[in-house]
Amino acid sequence: MTAPAANRPDDDLAGASDGSIPVGLTRCAAYEPDLLTTSIQACWQSIGRFFRPGDVVLVKPNLVTSRRAYLSCTHPLVVRTVCTLLLDHGVRVQVGDSPAFGTAGQVARAAGLTEALRDLRLPILDLNRPVQRRLDCGILVGISRHVLEADLLLNLPKLKAHSQLLLTAASKNLFGCVSGVRKALAHMRHGQNDDLAMLVLDLQTHLPPTTSLLDAVTAMHVSGPASGQPCNLGLLAASDNAVALDTVIYTALSLRPDQVPLWREACRKKLPGHHPNQIANALLAPDTLDLSAFQLPDRLNPVSFHPCQLIKSLCRRMWLRLRAGVSGR
Repeated sequence: MTAPAANRPDDDLAGASDGSIPVGLTRCAAYEPDLLTTSIQACWQSIGRFFRPGDVVLVKPNLVTSRRAYLSCTHPLVVRTVCTLLLDHGVRVQVGDSPAFGTAGQVARAAGLTEALRDLRLPILDLNRPVQRRLDCGILVGISRHVLEADLLLNLPKLKAHSQLLLTAASKNLFGCVSGVRKALAHMRHGQNDDLAMLVLDLQTHLPPTTSLLDAVTAMHVSGPASGQPCNLGLLAASDNAVALDTVIYTALSLRPDQVPLWREACRKKLPGHHPNQIANALLAPDTLDLSAFQLPDRLNPVSFHPCQLIKSLCRRMWLRLRAGVSGR
């Protein structure tokens, strides 16, 4: 379905305030190094993001699956450009994610990321070594120690349609900080109604300082998060507030909070950035964007992970660990 016309009732968007959370939107027509460098730097400058030499920055792309990784994952040249700029700032860069199925290395190879980072000598980390944290909703999750030990988390989501959450941008990609199969289990156990949205948003208060840079140069629409179609939007967006970045995208798509589980939950919690009036739009305003080509799923599927997939993923992970142990002898 295409995005309907905006009609946001006041009770859905209670708690508005003067814009104070910057979100930088800029055009980037293609995945070309010079264009990406200029656009990413413009985004960062517009939100006042600077990097301190010596800090550990964990770059977290969206490495969702090896299936159709060229489209379902953050583009490798976006990740490479970000890492190159960080290294130029004297930052200690790490790159990692926690795919629900398979390993970060497997997905990175399928997406072309391993090759893109080869000369930078940046390995792809699995966000493992979980640390148990209890979220405000009462659910226990295992957050990767790699994430918790970083000085800054640089979140690199891909704009995608999503079979459970309608569409996803910055906030959902942070769910990858939950280690491995625990994330798939959470999807399966809490994929009904607004439970998954609550889980995703409650996670954010347990993470280190975070900046998000959204890859919407070519988005995935119609379906997702892995089986959709390409949609060329030519857009990058950045913010230190993932909720605010998402709100700008929802607004640009003329959506209402009642249509989007993550936005509905952010409004219910009155999270900073849930209301467009709380946001200072840097570079481009959402109403100057034409995102009408982006098509949303016709219907939502509350559970996308089958138990057989979890068992298969567990077996694969065990086999890979055993193989790594043997090769290391």
